[in-house]
Amino acid sequence: MDVMKLMMSDYNVETINDGLNEFNVKFHGPKESLYEGGVWKIRVELPDAYPFKSPSIGFVNKIFHPNVDELSGSVCLDVINQSWSPMFDLLNIFEVFLPQLLLYPNPSDPLNGDAASLMMKDRKQYDQKVKEYCERYAKQEDIMKSTADNETDDDDITDEETGSSDDEIAGHADP
Repeated sequence: MDVMKLMMSDYNVETINDGLNEFNVKFHGPKESLYEGGVWKIRVELPDAYPFKSPSIGFVNKIFHPNVDELSGSVCLDVINQSWSPMFDLLNIFEVFLPQLLLYPNPSDPLNGDAASLMMKDRKQYDQKVKEYCERYAKQEDIMKSTADNETDDDDITDEETGSSDDEIAGHADP
C-alpha cells in the first residue's frame, strides 16, 4: 500500500489512532530555499476513496507561505486539490509537490493574504519573515511539542468538563 511505501522511505511517519488513514509525516524544507533547515509535521488524511480521491494535507506547525493557511495549515495546491490522479502517490506529495510549493509560491492564489501581499510588495521583508517563522516554529523541538500538546490535550479533559459520564444514556438530550 501507498502508506507502507512512504513508511519504508526516508520519511518519518507517525500513525494516528493506529490506523493507516490518518498520520503525520516529518517534512524538511527543500535545500536552497527560504525554508531550508525548517522541519514541519504534515498531517495527512486519506479519504475512503483514496487513491481515486486526493488526500487532505496540512502543516501542523506554523509556516509563512502565501499558499498555506496560517491558522489551519491547509495547503492550496492545484495538483492535490483539483488535478489529483490515482497515478500520483504519497511519495509524489513529499518528494515533488510540497517542495515545489515551497520553492515556487503563488501569491496570485493565496490562502494567506498577508504572506501573498508582503511577497508582492516587499520581497526582502517577505524573505525575512519566512526565515523568522522557520526559526520560531519549524525546528525539531517544535514537532515534538505539537505531538505532546496533541496527546495531553485529550487527557486533560475530565468527565465533568465534557458534561458527560458513563451513567448517561446515549441518545438522550441534556435537560
